[in-house]
Amino acid sequence: MVARNFRIKIEPDKFYHIWNRGNNRDNLFYKQKNYEYFICLYDEYMDKVIETYAFCLLPNHFHLLIRTKAVASNQQFHQIGETAVKSVVNPVSCAFRKLFMAYSQAINIQERRTGSLFRKSFKRLEVNNPKYFAALVQYIHTNPQKHGIIEDFRQYPWSSYQRMIKSKPSKLKKDEVIEWFKNKQNYLQYHGLSIDLDEIKHLIIE
Repeated sequence: MVARNFRIKIEPDKFYHIWNRGNNRDNLFYKQKNYEYFICLYDEYMDKVIETYAFCLLPNHFHLLIRTKAVASNQQFHQIGETAVKSVVNPVSCAFRKLFMAYSQAINIQERRTGSLFRKSFKRLEVNNPKYFAALVQYIHTNPQKHGIIEDFRQYPWSSYQRMIKSKPSKLKKDEVIEWFKNKQNYLQYHGLSIDLDEIKHLIIE
């Protein structure tokens, strides 16, 4: 099997499957309010740099399907001795770093723990063919059932599955996702099918 690069450069106007988990496989979410707080922080830090097409938050890891916005990279200067060294900061990676730091601080206080909460580097794979979109959305939404967290993924509250078909205002790209399935009825039916994971194995991250 060919090794995949999960640390590819994140570029503007592209789709990515994003994944991260707790450091040492520790939990990321302990209480209902933790999921709510993460979503709140996610909106605060990520809205300017990405669009979200699907998500699923599980106790010790999460999955996202995102599209990056056309945001320019930032330049920063670091002083090394008497020399100012310029570096380019990726805005999406920077936003994720701020999100993880803010959330980690809250959980460390809550759980009276120290150290890193998340793995140091989140994994990502580019999704560069629209024919995989529907299957990847289904894969992300069914993760709680796949991992034995719940008997029916449709009842899981911390994914975008139900949010996608509700009329409640949301920053999710709901219309675009439903269009991938042609309509809501197909969206619901497709999620009840057994998909061939071999078709999207190059996009699966665990």
